[in-house]
Amino acid sequence: MAVMEATLPRRIISTPTAGPLGALLLACVFFAVNSDQFLTGGNFSLIIQQVMVVGTLAIGQTLIILTAGIDLSNGAIMAFGGIVMTKLAVGSGLPPLLAVAAGLAVCAAFGLANGLLVTKISLPPFIVTLGMLNVVFALTHIYSEDQTVTDLPPALTFLGQTFKLGETNVTYGSLLTILLFLFFAYVLGQTAWGRHVYALGNSQEVARLTGIRTQRLTISVYTIAGLVYGIAALLLVSRTGVGDPQAGQTDNLDSITAVVLGGTSLFGGRGLVIGTLIGALIVGVFRNGLQLMGVPSIYQTLITGILVILAVTVDQLSRRRTR
Repeated sequence: MAVMEATLPRRIISTPTAGPLGALLLACVFFAVNSDQFLTGGNFSLIIQQVMVVGTLAIGQTLIILTAGIDLSNGAIMAFGGIVMTKLAVGSGLPPLLAVAAGLAVCAAFGLANGLLVTKISLPPFIVTLGMLNVVFALTHIYSEDQTVTDLPPALTFLGQTFKLGETNVTYGSLLTILLFLFFAYVLGQTAWGRHVYALGNSQEVARLTGIRTQRLTISVYTIAGLVYGIAALLLVSRTGVGDPQAGQTDNLDSITAVVLGGTSLFGGRGLVIGTLIGALIVGVFRNGLQLMGVPSIYQTLITGILVILAVTVDQLSRRRTR
């Protein structure tokens, strides 16, 4: 019994999310000491609103990175999905729900295309998604004619509306983002599909030899990730109130940042989607806290870059220890 009690703290500390959670708490303490506005319900609600789009993108990115892949096209896919939803609803007069469904389907189709190229032609995920980024970026500007879509119907902006939680206004989009994280945490931790994703990331060959249909699994991961990017597109549209062809240009890197800071290994097979939520919050807390302190935005970018390098260094060192 004493041995079990002694090993429990070690097991907690060794979990992938322990370090990121500690960093998040330390950051909160630091900014609470240096800014009277930080520890308020309204400010925390604002932080969640600021990270909900990138956080949702990072869910799909987590799925792909767990398979030892990477997706550089997710921000561009999200932007195209947002343009499809808004142009169909405003320009074509399609019912808003059907416009949203079309946007989600288009994003899932791009995810499917990524998965097919990675599996059927055996192209590296980096190259496939880099190429897809340029393809989708161009299609977004061609289809939108470089025009921002405005005057959206209320159904497309509903998730940007707020409800009261105590004295704090919380957006429905923030609630949806948290529910998505909980859903995928359950899927990855409690289903056979989730266990197969981890197995694929650890070793594709071993996974194949154990009977996992690795190609079909990889395609499903990229397709589901694409669908999640579509949900991120809806969240973006609801938050900004427009369909913006310029959106998402750096969100691919921001989503990777959230995943890495959350303790997920870039080498695949290790990490938790809840860690990605913590990683997104770390970025949001640092940017919000530094802004409240009056620190120029360029230093926010500098600190974020340093945090990413530290996170990858820790991951690399931990991998060497376990070999």
